[in-house]
Amino acid sequence: MKNRMPSEINAGQELSLAADLQPPMANGEVIFEAPWQGRIFAMAVALNDEGVFDWSEFQQSLIDTIAESSDGLAMDSHEVPFEYYHHFQTALERLLDAKGIVLDQALGVREQSFAARPNGHDHLHDH
Repeated sequence: MKNRMPSEINAGQELSLAADLQPPMANGEVIFEAPWQGRIFAMAVALNDEGVFDWSEFQQSLIDTIAESSDGLAMDSHEVPFEYYHHFQTALERLLDAKGIVLDQALGVREQSFAARPNGHDHLHDH
């Protein structure tokens, strides 16, 4: 299944990552604990589909990110939670920075501006 794009993968197939680097899955479907996780996954798939990077480049970035992390050792341990999607996001950010698409510094400025917005800023009506 090498060199297949993520959008070509059906629910019954695994992504081309080693078993210990697979995203959380249930019944052959990728699962997300929070909306941002699904969004970052979808962004990576869309950018790959548009030819911004090869999926193998992203895989290597993810492997490197997990290997460099302090909780990378915790994948088989229950002492420290393994945060797959935090690594996924970091790997995507690093890859986009390395390719000069979204520079890390510019991303940091944008993250700060989003973080500074008040809670409920985009939800102006009562329920």
